Amino acid sequence: MHTPKSARKTAALLTVFALALGVCACSGSQENHGDAAPKQPKDGLTINNAAEPTTLDPQRNADTGGSAIIRQLLIGLVATDAEGNTVPALAESWEHKDQKIWTFHLREAKWSNGDPITADDVVYSLRRLTDPATAAPYGTYLADAKVENAEAIATGNGKPETLGVKALDAKTVQITLTAPVPYFPDMLTLSATYPVNRKAIEQYGDKWTLPGHYISSGAYLLKDWVVNSHVKLERNPGYYDNERTAIERITFLPISDATAELNRYKAGEIDITYGIPVDEYKQIKRTLADQLRNSDTLCSWYYEPNHDKAPFNNPKVRRALSLALDREILAYKVQAKGEQPAYQLTPTNTQGMKNNMPDWHDWTQEHRAKEAEKLLREAGYNEEKPLKFELLYPTSPAAKRIATATAALWRQAVGFIQVEPINQEFKTFQDTRNSGNFQIAYAGWCADYNEPSAFLNMLKSNNGNNTFRYRSHSYDKLLNETLSADATAAKRAELYRQAEAELDKDSALIPLFYSVRLQLVKPGVSGFSTKDPLANWQVKDWTFKQK
Repeated sequence: MHTPKSARKTAALLTVFALALGVCACSGSQENHGDAAPKQPKDGLTINNAAEPTTLDPQRNADTGGSAIIRQLLIGLVATDAEGNTVPALAESWEHKDQKIWTFHLREAKWSNGDPITADDVVYSLRRLTDPATAAPYGTYLADAKVENAEAIATGNGKPETLGVKALDAKTVQITLTAPVPYFPDMLTLSATYPVNRKAIEQYGDKWTLPGHYISSGAYLLKDWVVNSHVKLERNPGYYDNERTAIERITFLPISDATAELNRYKAGEIDITYGIPVDEYKQIKRTLADQLRNSDTLCSWYYEPNHDKAPFNNPKVRRALSLALDREILAYKVQAKGEQPAYQLTPTNTQGMKNNMPDWHDWTQEHRAKEAEKLLREAGYNEEKPLKFELLYPTSPAAKRIATATAALWRQAVGFIQVEPINQEFKTFQDTRNSGNFQIAYAGWCADYNEPSAFLNMLKSNNGNNTFRYRSHSYDKLLNETLSADATAAKRAELYRQAEAELDKDSALIPLFYSVRLQLVKPGVSGFSTKDPLANWQVKDWTFKQK
């Protein structure tokens, strides 16, 4: 998902920008009160979310900030536990036939308006996700999952009613795939697949996500949303497992400045931060070590060239810039919080990944820079005709630092590379990328489920999150082969490695680093886990420690 958890990221964008940056709609009230959120009572929790959510509509959301809130308001067929394992949620159980016909059995649960949640709600919502009229960033997600007719519907060549999802009865959903997908239930942890209330959408249209209109199925209700100030949730007494919910209220803040976030944490105004300032890392380790939480992630950061825009429609330019960039300096010196340099899109700790190291991995940086200069001269650039382009990044001090460092590193490697960093507020940044009105952008992607396809599907030619505009028949073919009837786990791993090799051959992107998640958590919060690399946490699973 873009976080740049899905979104693509979103999808999955990407986004999650706060993880690497140290930081990184509609509303119930249009009044903007800045960061002045209401103070929480002792039974409430304040969490910084790093960015204003673009939407709380799961089918139209592609960023991790929106997903974090949606997970508290709605429930999917499945969820993840504290260690990232897929567990029952709305579906009490499921079974499959040949990993192609999946049957989910729903528990007794109600919407917050008192209506029962039925199989028809699931069918409606998955059709809505795939319907082009929804304009869902994850509109091709079920096509990647090989759900019957999903690709035809998503591309406007089929009717949503033909989607391979049907209600066998009020509490049973059957989903038919055209190929065996052994990790299909894992894919349903993505909030874009969560059921939504049809009545609310038909009554209020786009305004169904406002406080007073939002009908929940999860542990919390939407009570207040003030743009650029806060989103406030309160416990849902109609939630099926309400007796186990301990925390009464949640306030989400959109603070993107990591220093401001830290100051408010120290002042007792925030219980859980989104990240920490890079410059404060060593001091925090000394003074707040007992509150610092370090988690592995499945998040990859990269530069995203627009293959439809000059100069990045030239593969020699893309290759040269990838070679010229010293990602070790970016990871170890600019970030310096435990990030690792990246030489492929998929993080190396992803389940089922057979890693691909490009042939230039072992070259010295001097060797890489010489080859980069050679490629650029072949492409027609030199001291008299320098390579000039704009580098787009989201507004934040940390993102600016990375963009500035990158421009300097490129110029140091090849003297006639001239970069103009351009920053935009996050929502505008996402819109710019989606519209294709950029040359190259700083972006990231966090996995929607723990499997290589959660990253690699993003670059398929027809994928709704392919803001790269990358198109490769051979790449698409490799990913399609991973879901052939004879695809064993070992064969899939090798095909994923070959797909990464294809991305490197085409210089489809410029991998930078894999991030870690560093957060501060108040000592009174119990149940917060650092073991789920997907970070699909739910506040309903947390409590306050007894004093």
